[in-house]
Parts: sequence; C-alpha cells; structure tokens
Amino acid sequence: MPFIILFLNSGLVILCLMTLLWLLSLLLKNSSIVDIFWGIGFIVIAWIGFSYGYGYLPRKQWMGAMVTLWGLRLALHIGLRNWGKSEDFRYAKWREENGASWWWISFFKVFLLQGFLMWIISVPILAAQSFGFPAILTPMDLLGALIWGFGLLFESIADLQLTRFKQNKANKGGILTTGLWKFSRHPNYFGEAVVWWGIYLVALAAGAWWTIFSPILMTWLLVRVSGVAMLERTMRSKPGYEEYARKTSAFFPRLPKT
Repeated sequence: MPFIILFLNSGLVILCLMTLLWLLSLLLKNSSIVDIFWGIGFIVIAWIGFSYGYGYLPRKQWMGAMVTLWGLRLALHIGLRNWGKSEDFRYAKWREENGASWWWISFFKVFLLQGFLMWIISVPILAAQSFGFPAILTPMDLLGALIWGFGLLFESIADLQLTRFKQNKANKGGILTTGLWKFSRHPNYFGEAVVWWGIYLVALAAGAWWTIFSPILMTWLLVRVSGVAMLERTMRSKPGYEEYARKTSAFFPRLPKT
C-alpha cells in the first residue's frame, strides 16, 4: 500500500478508535483513559504499517518492535498509576469549567485533538515501513535503535524512581531530587523525546528525512505544552521547589549547579 494511502487509512482507524474511547469516557465519567490509549494508539498505527507497508521487512520488524515495547510500557505505567484514582486534575478542571457541555466539548478538546496529534506524529513510523530502499539495515538504523533504547531506558528508570518515591508516605508533599531527578527536573520527558528522535533516525535510514517535523513536534509538546510547562506551574507552589529549580536543569540532564 502506498504511503499516502497508508497514512490516510491509519487516520481513519485512529478517528474510529478515539470516538469509541470518547463514548467509553462518557460512561465512566473519566476522560483520563485517553492517556492510557496514547501509547496503544501508536502500536495500532505501527502494525497497520507493518501489515500493509511496502518497506524492507527487517526495518518494518525493527520499527514495529520499537513502537510496541515503548507503547506497552507507557500504557502499563499510566494504567497502574491511574488505577483506582479519580480523573486527572487537568480533565477534572476542564469538566468543572465547561459544566453540562463537557460531554461533547471533550470529544474535540481531548480525544479528537490527541488523535490528530497521534496521527501526525506517527508519520516516521509509517514512512519507515513504506519505503523499501535501501533494502538493507544501515548504520543509521542501528544508531536510531541505540538512541531509542537509551531514551526508553532513561524514561523507564525515571518513572520507576518517581513511583517508588510517591509510594513512600513519608515523602508526601516532597520533591524527588535524587537519581536521575538530580540531573533533570523532568528526566522522564527527556527520555520520551529521545525515544522519538531514535524512531526518526530509523525513518531517516529509509530516506524519509522530511519526517523530522515529528520529533520536533513531540519535543515541543513535551517541553512547552503538555509536559514540562504544565507541571512546572503546579510544582512551583511546593516548598523547596524554587531552590531545586535554581540548581537543576528543567529538561536536558546536566550536573546540578552548586
């Protein structure tokens, strides 16, 4: 299947899945379930590309495995984190602000928007699985896989450290400043960005250099929109956070300032 047809079909699949997820959220009265689906949605797109793309088979397998491992880990992490808890504060605030209109506003503001972003960001995944040249795994494929692996390990360790910190009741209201969090205030988001740059390099190995907008968009979202910027606004009120922020990089890991 040509890339453009594959891209359009994947968009239609995501639209259908997001609509079903939205209907489920109305029944549960919880829009947070969209966060769990974020990683799963990319897995669906990756295997659509694998099944119908004309790309080089080993590269298709490589890309499918990378996206699946990343997506399953993320979905499991968010699912366990949210299990038994109320709706995420972001969606709860919007629900309160929009009142009785939230049921239909949520479709556009949450589900359709995230589905659209997922569709656009997934372009290098589909491109890597659509283009069959070069029909050999190159050093760029290997570099992409290594960078992807580093990013996945980095964000996994950061998430695990934060989970263990929060599980200790003595740390309630406190700030994690050890481990990877000593070098970055948001090491999990840094690792997430690195994952997508690794995915892009595999697409680059297939000649899809133009898909660079995808990791740029993902990094921008993580830093300026839904990740670092949003959490910084809520964390600033915590005692000791200003001092932590003064010494510690917001995103890129580095040694803390003295």
